[in-house]
Amino acid sequence: MARMPRPPATPDDPGPTSLAAATEPRMKAEVVAVPRIELCVEREAGKPASRAMVLDGDFIRIGSHQSNDLVLADRAVSRFHCILERVKSTFRLTDVGSLNGTTIAGVRVRDADALLPECRIELGESVVRIRDADAVAETELARAVSFGALQGVSVPMRRLFHILDRVAKSAPDVLIEGENGTGKEVIATELVQRGARADKPLVIVDCGAISPSLIESELFGHVRGSFTGASRDRAGAFEEADGGTVFLDEIGELPLEMQPKLLRALASREVRRLGESRVRKVDIRVIAATNRRLEREVNSGRFREDLYYRLSVLTVRVPPLRERKEDIGLLVHSFLNELGAADKVGLFPPEVIEEMKRYDWPGNVRELRNYVERRVVLGEGAAMGATAPSERSSTPPGSRSPGSASPDAAREAPANIEMPFKEAKEAIIDRFERDYLAALLEWSNGNVSRAARKAGLDRMYLHRLLQRHGLRRAAALD
Repeated sequence: MARMPRPPATPDDPGPTSLAAATEPRMKAEVVAVPRIELCVEREAGKPASRAMVLDGDFIRIGSHQSNDLVLADRAVSRFHCILERVKSTFRLTDVGSLNGTTIAGVRVRDADALLPECRIELGESVVRIRDADAVAETELARAVSFGALQGVSVPMRRLFHILDRVAKSAPDVLIEGENGTGKEVIATELVQRGARADKPLVIVDCGAISPSLIESELFGHVRGSFTGASRDRAGAFEEADGGTVFLDEIGELPLEMQPKLLRALASREVRRLGESRVRKVDIRVIAATNRRLEREVNSGRFREDLYYRLSVLTVRVPPLRERKEDIGLLVHSFLNELGAADKVGLFPPEVIEEMKRYDWPGNVRELRNYVERRVVLGEGAAMGATAPSERSSTPPGSRSPGSASPDAAREAPANIEMPFKEAKEAIIDRFERDYLAALLEWSNGNVSRAARKAGLDRMYLHRLLQRHGLRRAAALD
């Protein structure tokens, strides 16, 4: 559990002079055309049907539960069956662990692009036709390049800034969904700093890094003697954040037996310390984050449906870096400024930026920042792609697979004598750790407990190492 200080507000740093043109229109706005799609239900529960709806959102849920955007009265359709998510000029269809699957053109799919202008999908005993709609919605987006510490000029990021600006001014709880490394904790911090609780405490709880036997104490506190090792009374995160915000990171890792207790606390805004009968009122806003598809977790029974609804009063979905590669140049300049290495901009000429745009960055912005830092330290000898091979969607030119790294890999790049010995040594050790951990994850097929036994490491310490190097992912947490 971490309590974050409230840093003073500072003007956003637009980066080097070369980016001035991008930052000039920051306060202006432009109208962006958003294509709509039409969903036509042709068969429902095995019977002919004829109903249609036109939607222009970026994220559309289909299922039998009433909270979906398209609700199908079909017992063979799961509560949360599949989702349609806008990706550039098309929509991606993802089956979120449905019982009976999703089919396109007779082929069962888990993740596929909808073949617009028209395609049919089969769910359970229902058929839905997806097609381009004639109507086009227009939305006004600011030409901002930043939202506090967040950077981006792409349309997905500007849409996100527009949503965050509205969410920050609201009071309900928020759920932030996004892959590892997309900046969910940064978003939570920015929401707090722009909200009514900006001068109140922000307490962070990483649900994936706390032992299941201690999570209740971390959240709600305990009294002396309530369990072995409880030598004194202790307030939990909810009490510590009274008047402010609790950020529940990796909420998808919360043990199932703990979820009803969290639900009760969220519903009543009351907590009771372990070993105590007294109930304490708390005034908090909860921001939760996850790298999992919670709809999939609900379908599989690993996450309570009622807790999901309680947390997702407002939902913010963060685009992965591979869907906004036009932001890479801006992010590189921003990271160089943060590292105090603006003079190293020559390490990232246009041809290098273009090569970086051809890589899919499975570790997202965190992986990009790590690469920028490695290139600053090691020069042109730094290679992209230090994540596990199972996480890669493409292999960058000149990169080695971490699982096949030789013992002498650290000697492949020449020593950089332009930096102090200690820093150069730490950079090489850091690179070794990433390669070793990536190979370890590949060997264990993502099973952290098995990997910890193989490496002779404590399981929780290994979790922290994986998190530090941007290698934590849903499949890697057992």
